[in-house]
Formats: sequence, structure tokens, C-alpha cells
Amino acid sequence: MTVTTLEQDRTSAPVLRLSTGDNIVVAIREIPGGTELSEEGVTTREKVPQGHKVATRPIQAGAPILKFETVIGYAAHDIMPGDWLHSHNIRFDAVEKDYAFARDYRPTDILPEGERAQFQGIRRANGKVGTRNYIGLFVTVNCSATVARKIANYFDEERIEEWPNVDGVIPFIHESGCGMELTGEPMDLLRRTLAGYIRHPNMAGAVVCSLGCERNNLMQFFEEQSLAEGKMLRGITMQHVGGTARAIADGKAAVREMLEEANKVRREPCSAEHITIGMQCGGSDGLSGLTANPALGHAADILIRNGGTAILSETPEIFGVEHLLTRRARSETIGRKLVERMDWWLDHTKGKDTQINGVVSPGNQAGGLANVLEKSLGGAKKGGTTGLMEVYRYAEPVTEKGLVFMDTPGFDPVSATGQIAGGANLICFTTGRGSCFGSYPSPTIKLASNTPMFTRMEEDMDINCGQIVDGEMSLEEMGEAIFRKILAIASGEKSKSEALGVGEEEFAPWPIGVTG
Repeated sequence: MTVTTLEQDRTSAPVLRLSTGDNIVVAIREIPGGTELSEEGVTTREKVPQGHKVATRPIQAGAPILKFETVIGYAAHDIMPGDWLHSHNIRFDAVEKDYAFARDYRPTDILPEGERAQFQGIRRANGKVGTRNYIGLFVTVNCSATVARKIANYFDEERIEEWPNVDGVIPFIHESGCGMELTGEPMDLLRRTLAGYIRHPNMAGAVVCSLGCERNNLMQFFEEQSLAEGKMLRGITMQHVGGTARAIADGKAAVREMLEEANKVRREPCSAEHITIGMQCGGSDGLSGLTANPALGHAADILIRNGGTAILSETPEIFGVEHLLTRRARSETIGRKLVERMDWWLDHTKGKDTQINGVVSPGNQAGGLANVLEKSLGGAKKGGTTGLMEVYRYAEPVTEKGLVFMDTPGFDPVSATGQIAGGANLICFTTGRGSCFGSYPSPTIKLASNTPMFTRMEEDMDINCGQIVDGEMSLEEMGEAIFRKILAIASGEKSKSEALGVGEEEFAPWPIGVTG
């Protein structure tokens, strides 16, 4: 298979051929009907929007549509060269997959310690390294949410100036904690998510607020997760201290003590091996899989060669291409873990109107993605080319270096929350339609797939990966630019979402299970 490196004359060619075996090309800008595509020897039979596909040869009804020589669906009826291809004439159906566990795995050549890139990080006493320095207000149950939010809001930008080395005091509010399953996955998931944030290297200290009668009992939570109260971790139970006002006052006092200690930190040179990125894509378009996603994959490869870690997630959004990852798995056991999680999702969503069963969001469709198979093909490119080293369940601590996979939903806030709980100290988020996402305590770097959207939403976007199809940068150059931005933001430079204050409401533990 020969895949383009996007080095053709991109400023004049209106389409991009991705692989010699494909029966489609992708429009890199809107193409009027009747436009001759000289390189392909076809003429468009109708208008083709940017990011959408054009047939380059006759395709009989039922025959596969091939993109990157991978099946993204089947012809709903006979298709002629020059036809616009999209959900109206591409039929979604099951695709045969050869998992070929570990067949293509190759160990990554990691740079020697002395040659690895560095950033200005925050060393913690337990050996972990942070990219930010926050105090967090957490709740065991939504019933204590107001107390936590009022404590955090008291330490606004003006008051926090007294402690210049602290990035902020942030409330992490969720909607659960009671009226839920006490045993099994739902409570385990909530508790390991909260514990992952409390222990996070970007968190200098935490106050955990509880009501007192909830199912997610504070003392049980601390004991189960091996969390011990001390100067930088406090628990406050409203029913024990005398109610709302007293709990708020106690919380403010606890935070003041923590701020004095947290303010003592100083950034210092640290190896890039201490960077863990969570990789997300949302509001994708037809160019996401050609620009931003593979460019992020290239940056992830660079980070991994420098000893770092990259977390690929959103299990429903790799459906149909999971075999491309199992082939790169370090072992058959790791590959089978990924298949087991996919099987869980297929059972979990059986008969439901979800994207894993074919239909992607209206924004994805408008951007040129016909179905989840095509979306998955582009989304998986965030994972770069290195071996798949481990598969984790949602919010489990990530301890393996290199490329790993975490089972999460495709909904971005829920997915990123799991990655951060697992230890991601940065989030890299690709978007084609313009997702305005941010996250605490780990900053989000947003990567635009196309120039028109980047220009329209520049206040929210950190990097314009549309320069690849504009002919201004190669895929490799863009990957290196992303890696440099990762180092800069890990060192304290504010991302666009941080500058806008976006991320406080995006803490969203997976609400799996039954509410009763």
C-alpha cells in the first residue's frame, strides 16, 4: 500500500489521493460540479463540500468504499466516477477484521536519558512531575457541591495573587455519589476517578467535601483508595461540622493552609519522559484524519521516543479499525484486552441509537464523515505508529510508558476526565468543526484540522494543522511543532482554553450504572 505524504502540489490540486488502492479522493476545499480532476481523469458530477469524498472509478452496489485502503462502508447503489460520496450513498455494515495479534509489534527505540527533550516541570515528593500547581475542591456526592464551589470561588483571581506559584483553586463537581449502585463498577469507577484527580501530579492539595449520609461515604472512600488525611488532604463532612456555613468556613481555612505550602514549589528542568498526554478528537471533519490526527500521532511518536506516554481512548470511535491496533499490540494478551472492551461496548449499546451502531453526529456528517467506520479510521491516527503497550479500564492509573489505550466513551469531557484521572498531565485535542474544550488540572492544547475554522475560532485554537493541506507545512513538520507546543505548555505557557478559563465544568466522571 502506498499512502500519500501530502507532498503533492496542494495549493492547486483540489483533492487528495490517500492511497493507490483507494476508489475515492478527498476534497481539500469545496469543488463545484463539472470540475475536471486531471490527476484522476474524472469530472465532478455535482458540488463536493470540503472534507467530503469523490468517487474515482465505477463502484457497483454492495462493493466496498476504500479510504487508506480500508473499508469505510459499501456502495448503497451503483456509483459513477465523479460522484459525491457520503452517507446518502455509502451503506454502513459489518466489516471483517483480522486481529493478527502482535504481528506488527516492533519495540520503540527510546532516546538515551541524556538526549531526551526537557521542560520546566514541578517535581512532587513521590517522584511524579506536574505541569500545573492547583488546589482542588472535591465532593463525594452532589449534595455537597455548593459548599465546594463556594469555597473555591472565594479564592478568586484577586485573592490568589498572594500565592503566585499556585495556578488556582478549582472545584471538581459531579452529579453522582448517592442513589447509585454501591458495589461493582459504578462506585468503583467514581472512586478511582476522584482518587486519580486527588493524587494527580498537577494537584498540590485537595479538600474533599461530603454531606455525611451518602452511599459514597467519605471514610470508606479514603480507606478503599488508601488516601490519608494530612496537611495537603482534608475531608469535611457537613453533617458533622454543623452544616453549610460551618463547612464553608472550615474549607476556606484548610485551603489557606494548603496555599502557603503549595506556593513553595518552583519549576525546574525535567525530562519529557514525565509527560503523559491524553489524546482526544471532537467535532471532527473530513480533514481531521488527514491533518490534525496524524500530525498528533507524529507528535506522540516523538514524545514516546523521548520516554513519555500517550493515551489513546474513545473506544466507540475506534470501532471498525481496532484490528489496526491489535496488530501493534506488545502481546496477544494486550490485544485481546482491547477486543474484550470493544465486545463490551457492542453488547452495552445493542439496539441503541449510538454512533458505534453507525450514525455519527450531525456536525461530523456535515464535515464529511459518512459513518463511524470513517470517523474511526481518522481518529485512530492519533495513536501514531509505535507499539500498543497496555490497555486500561476507565480512570485506572496509567503506569506503562509508550502508547497505551484507555477504555472510555466517545463523549469528550467524560473521556478526558478518565485520562486525567489515569495520570495525563496534558490533553491534546484535535477538532475540525471547532470544539471549545478545556480541562483542569491538566491543560488542553487544541489542534484545528483546517485553516478556515482556525481563522474563525483562533481565540480557542492553539495550532492550525490546516497548514498541511494548504501546502505550508509537511505532516512531519506539523508533528514537530505540536511536540514543541507540548513542551512549552507543560513548562507553564497558557493554552488558549486556560486563557479563557474553560475547563471547570468539563470534569465529568462516566455516569455508568443505574440511578435509583
